[in-house]
Amino acid sequence: MSPLLQTLHQLGSKTWSALSQGQALLGFLGESFLALAGWVTHPQRIRWRPILFNLRSAGFDALPIVGLLSFLLGIVVAYQGADQLKQYGANIFVADLVGLSMLREFGPLMTAIIIAGRSGSAYAAQIGTMSVTQEVDAMRTIGIAPLEMLVLPKLIALVIALPLLTVFADVTGVLGGMFMARAQLGVGFGEFLDRFALAVSITSYLVGLCKAPVFAATIAMVGCFQGFQTRGGADSVGLHTTRAVVQSIFLVIVADALFSVAFSLLDL
Repeated sequence: MSPLLQTLHQLGSKTWSALSQGQALLGFLGESFLALAGWVTHPQRIRWRPILFNLRSAGFDALPIVGLLSFLLGIVVAYQGADQLKQYGANIFVADLVGLSMLREFGPLMTAIIIAGRSGSAYAAQIGTMSVTQEVDAMRTIGIAPLEMLVLPKLIALVIALPLLTVFADVTGVLGGMFMARAQLGVGFGEFLDRFALAVSITSYLVGLCKAPVFAATIAMVGCFQGFQTRGGADSVGLHTTRAVVQSIFLVIVADALFSVAFSLLDL
């Protein structure tokens, strides 16, 4: 086989594999939302304990890392803008820079990326290990639906936790920007907050916050899907865990880009 044909063969194989994965993911999404509809119509089937456990592990336990990175990101944004603002005597506009960038983009996006690496990988590894050790098959044998036990609690918990983490990231990011504005630009906390209230509208805040549930559903679905795709042994668990993180981050960034286009068209 010539090098050109070999390259085309590899490209076609990878394309076909990607399309097959996409089709399987869509099927998994459909099954999950049918199971979720079953919970909605029969609330007595809701498993509150796994939901609360995942809410703690994906939400509360993630507060330190989300807060620290968001605080540092706010410092970086203010520091990078400080030199440019000084040149034009526009020091006070650091509040606009930090507020709009953190609330509209960096807060929800960075939180989603952190959670994709932290919780998305954990979901894939947990379900993948259970698949390899045939625990998932055992659950089906005794009449427990794996989607209701393993997927829906994670999905619901993350959809609740990620918007709350985003709010926390917004607050800590703005705090970081405030400290750097005072240190580099001489803008006091009171001046910063006064300008912040004028520059950042409730619409800008909601624009960032409404992204979080979509990011959360994406991370949970991709992580659980890759876990159920695991076959073989420990190597497969590691492979699908890596795929879960990469695909989650990729889809989150794609979703963020689509949100940006949609909000631009809507003039928000």
